[in-house]
Amino acid sequence: MARLKRWVRGKMEIAHGWLQAPALRFLRPYLDRPELWSVQRRNVARAVAVGMFAGLMPGPTQMLAAGALALLFRINLPVALICTLYTNPFTYLPLYFLAFRFGLLLLGQHTTATMPIMPAGAWYDIAFWGPQLAHWLTEYGKPLLLGVPALGLTLGVLGYCLVMLCWRLAVQHQWQHRKTQRGSDRKNSP
Repeated sequence: MARLKRWVRGKMEIAHGWLQAPALRFLRPYLDRPELWSVQRRNVARAVAVGMFAGLMPGPTQMLAAGALALLFRINLPVALICTLYTNPFTYLPLYFLAFRFGLLLLGQHTTATMPIMPAGAWYDIAFWGPQLAHWLTEYGKPLLLGVPALGLTLGVLGYCLVMLCWRLAVQHQWQHRKTQRGSDRKNSP
C-alpha cells in the first residue's frame, strides 16, 4: 500500500508540476490547491464516486462533469478524471441498457427485455428528426432519463464503499505485517 501510495504521489507531483508552465498559468488559481492532489482515503474515495457518477454522462461531458464536481467538492482531480474511463465504445451500450432496465425497475414497469431503437436521422435535419425524438423520449425515454442518474449514483456509492473497504483492509494488513516483522504480536510469557 505504501509503495502504491508513493507511486501515485509521484505521478501527482508530475501532473501538479504542469501548472507551473507559463501556458497554464491562468489555471493556477483553480487547480493549485493541495486538496485536489491529495492522496488520502476519504479524498480518493470521494473522487472515485464522482468519477463513477460522471462516467455515465453523455459523450464528451464526462470528464468536464468529473472535473467540475472535483473542483466543487475539493477532491482528488486526477482520480475523478481517470474513473470516468470505465465507459468506452465497448461498455457504453451495455451500461445504457442496464440504466434503461434499472429505470424500468425504479418506475415499476415491466416491458420487453430490449431497449427501443432511437429514431434515425441526421443532426442537421432537426425538422424531420426532432418530432420523432420527442415522441421517442415521451414514450421510452423516461426509464432511461431516470435510470442513467440512478445507475450513476449507485455506481458512485459502490465505488466509494469499495475504496473505503479496500483501503481499510490494506492498512490493517500493513499493521499486521509490521507487528509480525517487529515481533510485537508475541504474547509475553512468564
